[in-house]
Amino acid sequence: MRILFVVPYVPNLIRVRPYNLIRHLTDDGHQVTVLTLTSNPEEVADAAVLAGQCYAVDYLSLSRWRSWWNCLAALPTKRPLQSVYCWQPEMAGRLKGLVSGQNGQAPFDVVHVEHLRGARYGLFLNELFNEGFNRVPIVWDSVDCISELFKKTATQSKSFFNRRVSQFELQRTEQYEAWLLGQFSQILVTSPVDKRALSQLGPGSRQGPDIHVLPNGVDLTYFRPDPAIEREPATLVISGKMSYHANITMAFRLVEEIMPEVWAQRPEARVVIAGKDPPGNIQRLAEHPAIDVTGTVDDIRPYIQRATIAVTPLAYGAGIQNKVLEAMACATPVIADEKVTGSIQARNGHDFLVASDTQSYASQILDLLNDSDRRQRIGQNGRNYVEAHHQWPAITKQLEGIYKKAIDQHTY
Repeated sequence: MRILFVVPYVPNLIRVRPYNLIRHLTDDGHQVTVLTLTSNPEEVADAAVLAGQCYAVDYLSLSRWRSWWNCLAALPTKRPLQSVYCWQPEMAGRLKGLVSGQNGQAPFDVVHVEHLRGARYGLFLNELFNEGFNRVPIVWDSVDCISELFKKTATQSKSFFNRRVSQFELQRTEQYEAWLLGQFSQILVTSPVDKRALSQLGPGSRQGPDIHVLPNGVDLTYFRPDPAIEREPATLVISGKMSYHANITMAFRLVEEIMPEVWAQRPEARVVIAGKDPPGNIQRLAEHPAIDVTGTVDDIRPYIQRATIAVTPLAYGAGIQNKVLEAMACATPVIADEKVTGSIQARNGHDFLVASDTQSYASQILDLLNDSDRRQRIGQNGRNYVEAHHQWPAITKQLEGIYKKAIDQHTY
């Protein structure tokens, strides 16, 4: 298949979903052309790396002022700010050039558009098709139900600014997502939780098989146990992009609510907060002698592989938490919050542990710290689980089937 992959941020090792889907679609023999946006020199370098792993990569720069101007212009409208944040008119022009066919033939078999931030480019394509361009089926990967995320952020984020923005965005995002479900050939989400949330948005939504759950995978060759690395005693790790508001709230929940109960019985326990771009309030947590804040690191794996336990006390979130899959792939036992574990089918008490509140988190941590055999058993079971359910090649095959369904419906 000839696939045009439109993604409003450069796929890379951190943005694992588009990065791995593009790589494995290419490995399966498909011709994948990527159209994306960069915002800094690091992303330009990432685009160059990606260009060596697929048919072609075309990118344009998106400046911060452009995004802020987009949001300002959308304020008096009913459009969510997320839906306009990545709009770049030059990219729309480039998109028009890419889909202009010759000799009456469309240059692509299917277009894949990712995220609410990218949906407007899919809508722009619909406008072109209505104007007489060769029509191509569009698959929209919503990834998460953003309005569901805003519901949680509006009440649970530690940031007053993020709570207010989410409250402002919630109703318009619910209406917009419900409408978007009727605009594209097929819809993707990462988890059954997000599918259910999208399906319940209202009369504008579509039901049934047109909303497909395409889970995230994990690179099992990259994330794996390393026998050369010894586990550090009584060391807990939380990982992720630490500038993300849900991860900031998670870090404070661990340090302020859970760890005091753990330290009361295991004062030697340490916390490692590993992830890029931690804001000042997260960096200041390192003033505590038992807390390390790594900041941006070249390789996150050693921090996960050295840890005794990986913890993810997310107060809210959406989709599949990659940090959970990556820790499980490294055979590091995971304790995760029940609010975010509905997106994976792992078994509580066997593949990982689930906690519901501060007391249960502290209890689960203390129990694992005191039982090395159980830690090893749960860690290995976690590895076995991701090997069985979250391999990118199998997930890519599922995506190929969705593409074929979209193409067949289009040509019927």
